[in-house]
Amino acid sequence: MGKREDAEDVLQEGFITLFTKLSSYEGSGSFEGWARRIFVNTALMHLRKTDALGLSEDISEARGLFTQEATPLQKMGYKELMRLIEALPPDARTVFNMYVVEGYSHKEIADELGCTEATSRSKLQRARLRLQEMIKEGK
Repeated sequence: MGKREDAEDVLQEGFITLFTKLSSYEGSGSFEGWARRIFVNTALMHLRKTDALGLSEDISEARGLFTQEATPLQKMGYKELMRLIEALPPDARTVFNMYVVEGYSHKEIADELGCTEATSRSKLQRARLRLQEMIKEGK
């Protein structure tokens, strides 16, 4: 099955899930954010089910494609990067994943976690800085 067909299947599964869970929407928070969460989770379940992330190549495999010296991040593989993200403190890791991976806005994160948008931005910034430090240190 092609990538387009997979995407269409995931979209259809997302709509089916949305309509079957429509009665569970309580009206608190934005409907868009609630629906987005359903579609993101549907897509993530599909990726896990098909082990799509396990089939990707390590960044190190592309080393010969660059003429310049690779940065520490370019030398790092997916599993190593995930290990660093998992090493973040839980609150920073949660905000990082919601913002960077799942595409939530700081307002949506603040609503979900019961904090302010400024707190969400601050935790994201701390997570990014900590990741940069760990990459530079080669941890």
